Amino acid sequence: MPEDLLTAIFGHVTEPPLVLFKVRLNQSLANSLCHFWMEPAALHTLAHVPFFKDVADLDFERFDRRCNWRRYKEGEIVVDYEDESSDVYFIISGEVRILIRTLAGKEIILGETKAGQFFGEMAAIDGAKRSANVTALTNSEVCIMPTNVFREVIFSSPTTCERILRLLTGRVRELNARFTEHSIFDLKHRLYSELLRMAHPRQGRPNERALTPPPFHHVLAARIGCRREQVTRELSAMAEEGLIEKTRGALILLQPKVLETRLDEAMRESG
Repeated sequence: MPEDLLTAIFGHVTEPPLVLFKVRLNQSLANSLCHFWMEPAALHTLAHVPFFKDVADLDFERFDRRCNWRRYKEGEIVVDYEDESSDVYFIISGEVRILIRTLAGKEIILGETKAGQFFGEMAAIDGAKRSANVTALTNSEVCIMPTNVFREVIFSSPTTCERILRLLTGRVRELNARFTEHSIFDLKHRLYSELLRMAHPRQGRPNERALTPPPFHHVLAARIGCRREQVTRELSAMAEEGLIEKTRGALILLQPKVLETRLDEAMRESG
């Protein structure tokens, strides 16, 4: 068990006890103990969770003490496949990555979730085991809301309910789009689409878009369902065409309109 966790729970020991046992606790028990780690109570309120910003029809105090508050380090697993927990996680700060696993054991990245969003609602709604792995991409802090609290919040706050419905609808639309792409597009066009989806407008260059930081090739491969070597080959071809450029700290889409046009043409040809 990490020494800093022991210190946080028991404080610094200045006088040795009569009998001191040194034990190694497994990660599951350590994680359980971490759920009880608390900052000053005033900081632990749903009012400070980005997802609930400007929600005026929710009695935060009614639910604050019924939630848990937890920090995860970069690379730490938050939720794993087949977990039987049904809590919902609201991200306060940081970023996590969500992966699913095919029947053949291949992992596919569904996407990243940041502060202001949530995950884990499917298990809270249908009671099934976890269908995805969620891992912290950066040091993150989350509000962990038990299933019964989540349901009470939804039914007691129309504003919260509408936000959740809109977010879930957006996820379904994105999954439908990705399913269509995998059914219709070849690898090259799937890569075009994923790069456009991940990119943001480049500051000072309105006709260009950027991915910051540049994604690793194996990450892109996991997102579009192929091998890393195939992604590397396609990116090299795009660079030779003048479609992309790698700079320090970013991958630049020099001609995003060209990529969009090619996707439209591929979609029409498939129909």
